[in-house]
Amino acid sequence: LSIYSRTVEPLEYYRRFLKENCRPDGRELGEFRTTTVNIGKCLCSITTADGSALVKLGNTTVICGVKAELAAPAVDAANKGYIVPNVELPSLCAERFRSGPPGEEAQAASQFIADVIENSQMMVKEDLCIANGKLAWVLYCDIICLDYDGNLLDASVFALLAALKNVQLPLVTINEETGLSEVNLKQKNPLIIRKHPVATSFAVFDDTLLIVDPTAEEEDLATGTVTIVTDEEGRLCSVHKPGGSPLTGAKLQDCITRAITRHKEVKKLIDKVIKSITPK
Repeated sequence: LSIYSRTVEPLEYYRRFLKENCRPDGRELGEFRTTTVNIGKCLCSITTADGSALVKLGNTTVICGVKAELAAPAVDAANKGYIVPNVELPSLCAERFRSGPPGEEAQAASQFIADVIENSQMMVKEDLCIANGKLAWVLYCDIICLDYDGNLLDASVFALLAALKNVQLPLVTINEETGLSEVNLKQKNPLIIRKHPVATSFAVFDDTLLIVDPTAEEEDLATGTVTIVTDEEGRLCSVHKPGGSPLTGAKLQDCITRAITRHKEVKKLIDKVIKSITPK
């Protein structure tokens, strides 16, 4: 396999491996990198958050902190709260990113996360309303990439879900006489998570070959990528395909089937971790 140099002819180098149904890092084409998740206050870097999680997908490392604040609902959505996701790709996580305002990739990822929240109905904004037209919760979901090695979207969706499941909000009531809000920190409730979306990303090589959970190098060499989001009922929540090679119906169906299997693995992992940190 060493006829082609990885630095001089990286694509040819990869093709030699792909012909043998494996990848340079030793994985099979349909194999995910080791996935781990840590949930809660063990994350010293964002102890001020109301919920937090750190997800590692191979070398790709993403942290999500959820901060809850009180605000007045929008006039045209008097019975709804807000969920505001924001993905950050700091220059520290990879050489390709520059410091400064969010770049195109970070903006696209933030929009993708917003769409997943909306399409999957993982949370219903009505559940965040405290008093119709008067008071609602705003959830600021900051997703920060600490180390970038491809497949940002899968790691981000996973970190968001894990962090939201870690949030406990205090009971808030509005005093009828004063009209002011009163916060009871002794009585806290978890968020209502209605669906558990999981993202599964694929890179397309030479318009035909699909590999799961691509590294940054694989994404750069691929002719396209596609991300499938499913929920626990196997329902398709979204298909994200930013240009690149078109996919046949059969290939897309193959991706969806694999995404449903991946969902079960991720859900099992998240449930296991939450069980381990829940007070007996």
